[in-house]
Amino acid sequence: MLQEFKAFAIKGNVIDLAVGVIIGGAFGKIVDSLVGDVIMPMVSALIGRLDFSNLFIALGAVPAGTGSTLDALRKAGVPVLAYGSFLTVAVNFVLLAFIIFMLIRQINRLKGEQAAPEAPVEPASPPEEVLLLRQIRDNLQNTR
Repeated sequence: MLQEFKAFAIKGNVIDLAVGVIIGGAFGKIVDSLVGDVIMPMVSALIGRLDFSNLFIALGAVPAGTGSTLDALRKAGVPVLAYGSFLTVAVNFVLLAFIIFMLIRQINRLKGEQAAPEAPVEPASPPEEVLLLRQIRDNLQNTR
C-alpha cells in the first residue's frame, strides 16, 4: 500500500495540482490587494463611501452604549446583515475570474502561435465496395 501511495503522490498530476494550489493562494493574495487597495477605494470614492466592508443592516435590537460599527455590533451579539463584505468578496471573485480568463486567453494565443502547422489532410479512401464497383465499371467499359 505504501508503494501505491508513493506512486500516486509522485504522479505529475498531483504535483501539478499542488503547484497550482500554492500559486493560486499567492495569486489570491495579489488579487485581494488589488481589489482592497486599488479598485475598492476608487469605487468607494465614486459612491461616497470609504469602505464597503462597513455596509451592514442591524437585524436585532442594539444595546445602549454599543458603537455603530460592524465589529462593535458583532461583539455585542447583534445579528447583522453584512452585505458590504459580500459585495467586496463578489467584486474580488469577478476580478479574479476576469484576470484568470485573460491569462488563459493569452496562454492559448501563445500556444496557437507556437503550434506547428498541421499537415494537409488527405481525403479518406472510399469504401471497398465503391472500389469494386468502379473496377467492374471500368472493366465493362473496356470490353465494349
